[in-house]
Amino acid sequence: MNAIVDVLLMSPLLTIFLVVALGSLVGSIPLGPLRLGAAGALFVGIAIGALDPRLGEGLKLVQGIGLALFVYTVGLTAGTTFFREIKRYLNFMAITVVGLVGVAGLIYLVGPYFGLSREMTLGTFAGLLTSTPALSAATTATGGNEPAVGYALAYPIGVVVSLLFVSFTLARKWPGPRDTPSLAGSGLFSTSVAIAGNFTPADVPALARGDVRISYLSRGGKTRVYRQGENLEDGDWAVIVGAEPRVREAIAVLGEETEEHLADKRHEVDHLRFVVSSKAVIGRSIGQLDIPGRFDGAIMRVRRGDLDLLAREDLVLEPGDRVLAVVPAGKLQEVRAFLGDSEKGVGEIDPVSAGLGLGLGLGLGLITIPLGGGATLALGAAAGPLLVGMILGHFERTGPMIWQLPYAANLTIRQLGLLLFLACVGLASGPAFAAQAFSPLGLKVIAIGAVLCAVGCLLFVFASKLLGLSSPRMAGGLAGFIGQPALVAAANLQCSDERIDAGYATHYALSIITKILLVYGLAAVL
Repeated sequence: MNAIVDVLLMSPLLTIFLVVALGSLVGSIPLGPLRLGAAGALFVGIAIGALDPRLGEGLKLVQGIGLALFVYTVGLTAGTTFFREIKRYLNFMAITVVGLVGVAGLIYLVGPYFGLSREMTLGTFAGLLTSTPALSAATTATGGNEPAVGYALAYPIGVVVSLLFVSFTLARKWPGPRDTPSLAGSGLFSTSVAIAGNFTPADVPALARGDVRISYLSRGGKTRVYRQGENLEDGDWAVIVGAEPRVREAIAVLGEETEEHLADKRHEVDHLRFVVSSKAVIGRSIGQLDIPGRFDGAIMRVRRGDLDLLAREDLVLEPGDRVLAVVPAGKLQEVRAFLGDSEKGVGEIDPVSAGLGLGLGLGLGLITIPLGGGATLALGAAAGPLLVGMILGHFERTGPMIWQLPYAANLTIRQLGLLLFLACVGLASGPAFAAQAFSPLGLKVIAIGAVLCAVGCLLFVFASKLLGLSSPRMAGGLAGFIGQPALVAAANLQCSDERIDAGYATHYALSIITKILLVYGLAAVL
């Protein structure tokens, strides 16, 4: 064993990637309905780090890089929807503040009652909420390293307990009557309908709301692409696209579904999927592309990762999107040249925009705000890149600068960053966890951390349910409330829904700031 430790000490990078590999293997093991996912790297890191304290030394740079990569890519994804929905979810955000204040109040009462020192109480609070910035604040407030022991003991317990709550929440499938529907919806469906009567778009509620679109139109024996906004006439034959319940709603108004599908007749109008790779197109809304004016056609669907989205006029295209274009036969090559359609082009990231975006985020994290009494507040490598990523993801592009990453590249960088971060945290926490975990003090910290984390998660889920939010947004919000990247990764593994990332981003930065302020508040009264 000593020989193995000596080899690991010679190469910290070897140690980190060994933890990443073994942790990913452990994370893939099904534990009933639950998988640890990326959190496996944390627990393998703790086990290996416990072999020798030196294995966890000098890893701050790699840990910071991993965290910055993860939160920046999450921010880019969440920013596309966050800012237009923020007013709608102010009550949701308030749950985080109220919940964290409640947990802080409980630990203020419970910690001293069970004989925890001021330093250990602060470290336990930071650990059960898995907040490294809060630990930094606790260390600054106390001037010692004892908070790190409480943090190391409570941190893995906080991960496990909150992971169980996230899995439980997603398994409930709560519809969320007051939540915005997922862009993914229930998938898209298309069928042909024989029009019985004369209709304007306003006569068809699903069409007027934009819940369905019409692609093909056959009139007088000739087939062409439907022009959005035009009237439908008795005897027309049209193809309707949308979520199946909305399509059925439109058919009930317009006429009858036909067995023969108009989209199968491709001699006059054709359709094909193209990969969006042209820089002139990326970051533009579908309405801005003016496909009807350029090609007498229309974009009907956008495939983004595992999501099949209806091509609304305000939907902004991202690199790597696969769009289904319906155009007159013979114009497919023109559309291909316009959209790019290059797999190689979307397989590469723009290092200038990626580097600049991350640099701006890390720079924001360096800004220190004095709070009085020697206390300071800084967003750090966690919240700074997240906030900048959300802002840049919202704008998509600035002039020629495209901020959004290709979907596949975003997921790859996100996963790698998360694994590096958790591996380093585990290696650094292993010695303190092993030394104290089974001591009377350690068992007290673990028990207090588990109970208070469960109470906080339960209150968050209950309050979110009262607000009428969906289980995916609730799970993402809970991941942000706890402040644990592994939770949002586990949630995305269990459910493909963009509201998870949006919920996480809504709460993450707010929770970091609130926890730091609460640590200084607890330090003043304990």
